[in-house]
Amino acid sequence: MKKLLIIGALLSCVFSSCKEQVDDRPNIIFILGDDISQEDIGCYGNTHIRTPHIDALAKEGLRFTNMYVTSSSCSPSRTSILTGRYPHNTGAAELHSELPAGLTYFPELLKATGYYTALAGKWHEGSETRRAYDTLLVDKQQNGEGGEEQWIKLLQQRPKNKPFMFWLATYDAHREWSADRAFATPYRPEDVRVPATLLDNAETRRDLASYYNEISRIDDYIGKLREELTKQGIAENTIIIFTADNARPFPGSKTRLLDRGTKEPFVVSWPKGIKQRAQDVEALVSSIDIGPTLLHLAGAEIGESFQGKSFHTLFQKPDADFRTYIFTEHNWHDYEAYERAVRTKDFLYIVNERPQFDNGGPIDANQSPSAKALKDNRKILTPYQAEALQQPRVREEFFDHTKDPLQERNVFGEREYAKDIDHLKQVLQQWQEETGDNLPTNLTPDWYDRSSGLALPTKDKRGEMPGAARKAVEINAKGPF
Repeated sequence: MKKLLIIGALLSCVFSSCKEQVDDRPNIIFILGDDISQEDIGCYGNTHIRTPHIDALAKEGLRFTNMYVTSSSCSPSRTSILTGRYPHNTGAAELHSELPAGLTYFPELLKATGYYTALAGKWHEGSETRRAYDTLLVDKQQNGEGGEEQWIKLLQQRPKNKPFMFWLATYDAHREWSADRAFATPYRPEDVRVPATLLDNAETRRDLASYYNEISRIDDYIGKLREELTKQGIAENTIIIFTADNARPFPGSKTRLLDRGTKEPFVVSWPKGIKQRAQDVEALVSSIDIGPTLLHLAGAEIGESFQGKSFHTLFQKPDADFRTYIFTEHNWHDYEAYERAVRTKDFLYIVNERPQFDNGGPIDANQSPSAKALKDNRKILTPYQAEALQQPRVREEFFDHTKDPLQERNVFGEREYAKDIDHLKQVLQQWQEETGDNLPTNLTPDWYDRSSGLALPTKDKRGEMPGAARKAVEINAKGPF
């Protein structure tokens, strides 16, 4: 009898211990599309595109309507998300520049607390970030043309005794297009909605149809991913986020600091944690806030290097406010550039320190069929369409969203807005000063001819990185919030 009691006590301890070791922290799947605008997703009002699985995430969770990236440029935007820092504070403010070893990446903090972390697809943040992941699947042949083919295998082969965080970075919808043969019924030119920034002709419509195919390929894989989550019985406590790094790769969008360059889709589903379903979150949120939010939800410490803040309260109170200001920057991306902007719910102020140049987008956008259509038809373009080709440009711009949601009319200098303009100029200067931003005299020059796209003698030559002279990479100040 005594032996039975001892055995029973031991079994009780074992079972009790096992119960205590169950990790109920949420799984995290962060899906990052490449070059996708908010307005090109079905749940954001585009009735011409098929995104049923992304739309379902919004119906079951939250749709953020004012999520902004820090830069409408691929790697600077991604490094901001990864570090929770502004581009000039990462040491990698320009395209194709790698993050230094000294910064902290939010997946590595999750990994340190017991999460299994993995990245599949586009890896664009530098070799130092390897340490943030247990598994790195970045072979394009294995990941497939769109970057999604490893998703299900990764979910099936993960360690089953740990919560996980997956950074799923698609190559879709970056040029060159590769999804035209991905569907039995691909989009036809007549199926698309042509943005007001582009010329509505056959070339543009064919270009947009290929872009739509890439977005729908992502959506198709999101559906397969959700099926596997349900099959494994873990859908309830898995956070799924769909967003993108910057706007569509067309003139007037990508590399712009207008909303059509920096406002991104951001849809979150988490059945266990989000009780108010199908709600819109209108609060201003920056992409530097994503890392701190996921760290908070996982119960991990948010490092002092993160300039963003957690917006976890919006999951319970979707109608609450969050930020007062959004700050964005445009640095070199194929072409010399230095622009800074601050946005509130009502206004956007932009200062451009290279007004002698146009901003028709990076080389892939300004050499596209849609760009050619604009350039070949300058005489019939609307001012809105011609704006991307404008050279020289004005140095300062100010837009009133309450009257001009498309940001068509620059009201900088108008007496009615004098106080608002002065206020946002001061806020922007305060942000630059506190975060260590500066304007180098020797910025990285153009690598390509802005008209022909041909390589210039200056190709591969780098100038001084914004923020480097002030050691901005060592500054953790958040700036105005």
